[in-house]
Amino acid sequence: MANVIVKNLVKRFNAVTAVDNLSLEIHDREFAVLIGSSGCGKTTVLRMIAGLEPITSGEVFIGDTLVNDMEPKDRDIAMVFQNYALYPHMNVRDNLGFGLKIRKFPKAEIDARVQEAADILGIHDLLERKPKELSGGQRQRVALGRAIVRKPKVFLFDEPLSNLDAKLRVAMRAEISKLHRRLGATIIYVTHDQVEAMTMADRIFIMHKGTLQQTGAPMEVYLKPANLFVAGFIGSPSMNFIEAKVIREADAWWIDAGEFKLRAPAAFDARLEPHAGRTVIFGVRPEDMTAHDPAAGAGGGNTLTARADVVETLGAEIFVHLTCGALAIVARMEAPEQPLTEGQTVDVDLKMLKTHVFDKETSQTIV
Repeated sequence: MANVIVKNLVKRFNAVTAVDNLSLEIHDREFAVLIGSSGCGKTTVLRMIAGLEPITSGEVFIGDTLVNDMEPKDRDIAMVFQNYALYPHMNVRDNLGFGLKIRKFPKAEIDARVQEAADILGIHDLLERKPKELSGGQRQRVALGRAIVRKPKVFLFDEPLSNLDAKLRVAMRAEISKLHRRLGATIIYVTHDQVEAMTMADRIFIMHKGTLQQTGAPMEVYLKPANLFVAGFIGSPSMNFIEAKVIREADAWWIDAGEFKLRAPAAFDARLEPHAGRTVIFGVRPEDMTAHDPAAGAGGGNTLTARADVVETLGAEIFVHLTCGALAIVARMEAPEQPLTEGQTVDVDLKMLKTHVFDKETSQTIV
């Protein structure tokens, strides 16, 4: 296997800059996920690493080798595409071995590698079938197998699960994670699905408009987003963002949103002080809001009162769409014993130590 280093990568399509001065390093045997919304440049980066897209400027290294001018077939990579890209006239066995055949591998070695891939993926009973006789999940396994037989330095995955139904995506996520552990492979995986990124990645690389916004372990970017975009992109439902002022009252710092006022934790004091009197963006994740416990008293400055406009029941939890004056807020809470009704007034406690404050002008995280 090998590491992958991208230095100052730029890709322009006429006047449009799809990738803008991107630098990153994927470690040897790491499962790295490039994630972002559609059009952010993540697939373009993958295609430039693969050699399928010309580079406007910058450098791509696979291991210690600069590969800018190398043909895709010479880069020792294997790519798994969104649409499987299987040869419809070949059976599974021939699809798996075709890449080795055109590289003139001995037939005995091709057969051995195909059998090994079939063992890993559990597709022995599919080897004589044509792609049209396979389900979506089976086709994806064959696409994975075709990459495995190559034994490349780097595996590249371009949204490989997006054509599968929800239940099968869950199963295939687990399959790919197990495959990574078994092969000890370097994997670069592109997706717009944050659930895939959070559950599979060693590190996430979050992109927006062709630039890298933040890199880190899944829980690191979830708990400590670098800016407003990352905070809003990671997490489902998205983080609530509310304009508010930082004010000082009764020897404490407060977040004053007009419709409600919340006491900031003492741990926030040093970072909030330079923003005294300024308008900021206050952020709270839906899952960091709970129904107020009357036994806790008044709430210590972390309780707001709102109206439940819509209640979405999801079994063990509910999504509550709240209105607090002119503000719309979503809370994700455990389903109460007594169901909430739409139009009901509710008191909600916020886990203030898990809230965030962002600079309104720069969008960067204050705390």
